[in-house]
Parts: sequence; structure tokens; C-alpha cells
Amino acid sequence: MASFSYASALAALGLVASLSTAQAATAPQDVQAGTYQIETTHTQVLFSLLHLGFTDYSGLFSDASGTLTYDPAHPAAAKLSVSIQVASVQTTSAKLTDELHGADWFDTAHYPTATFVSTKVVPTGAGTADVTGNFTLHGITKPLTLHVHYVGAGVNPMDKAYTVGFQATGTLKRSAFGVKTYVPMVGDDVTLSIAGAFEKRA
Repeated sequence: MASFSYASALAALGLVASLSTAQAATAPQDVQAGTYQIETTHTQVLFSLLHLGFTDYSGLFSDASGTLTYDPAHPAAAKLSVSIQVASVQTTSAKLTDELHGADWFDTAHYPTATFVSTKVVPTGAGTADVTGNFTLHGITKPLTLHVHYVGAGVNPMDKAYTVGFQATGTLKRSAFGVKTYVPMVGDDVTLSIAGAFEKRA
């Protein structure tokens, strides 16, 4: 039987308290203004599209970097720049994941990076905004609008960094970016769902 440690119990309770505090979302207007850097480990870009008319099939990119400049008093002035290493793509099929790297799909050897650079931010409510920018994929740049909502902010109890999180959704046609394999059997319309974590740097 494991021995009971009073000190360990207190430490665990302290961690739980810290986690509870972190999970209590700061009001959108109280988020700290400043320059933020993407926290790569907990930022994900999910994509889904219709597969043969049967299912919505999903995958994700996980290797994102970039910056956010944000002031809750002036949300329309926010600036976002994101870079994704396309080779980070993952699906539930190892064979498909490997195929997606190839020339018929993302062609990661020639187009290793996807980017999004905001050009306009339109607040749509308390903690929500439409963020339009230039999205580059497969060597082609097109406008893309992301519908963004604020999730929460506070000090991360694990690394002690002040962190703010957002969720965003958007849609695009993959054929517009030159990724046309199996259209229309495999859907052209791609839905993006993005979980973005940002740590304050200045």
C-alpha cells in the first residue's frame, strides 16, 4: 500500500486550485494587451471534408508558430501571423498520411509551409470577431475569413506563462489552392477548426 504524504497532498491540492483558477475564463475586456507567441504544443489546426459522400473525414496539423498583437480595448487593431509546417499533417491512416505529403496532395517537398497573415479584424460581439487574411497553401495565396471566439485567459499553472486562447472556424475550397485530387468524389469544401493558444511575450 502506497504511503500517504501530507506534503504531496497539499501540493496536489495547490495544483488543483491553480488549475481551477486557470479554467475560470477572464472576461474578454480584461485580457492583457500585448504581443503574444503561439504556444505550439497546444495549438491545433483541424480540417474535415466529405469522403465519397459517406463521412466527414478529418485530419490535423500540429506544428504552428507565429504571433498575435492584441489589445482588448482596440480589437479591430489586432494583428495575427501564423505559419504551419505542412509535413506535420496527421490522419488516422498511416498510409493516407504518407500520401498527403506527396505531389498529388500537399507536395510538402516543394510547399513545406502554409501561412495566414491577417489583413482585417471586424469585431462581431463580446469576445468574437471575423478575421480576414491572406492564406497561402500549396504555393497559392487566397483570402480567407476565420470566425473567431475567445475561450479564456490566465496564468498557465504548468509553465507560469500568461496565456490566452481562441477557437476559430473557416471554410475554403482546396481546388482553389491547386489541391484537386479526387474532386468531387472527395469533397472540395474543407472546414477548418482551429484551437489557438498564445503566450504573452511583451
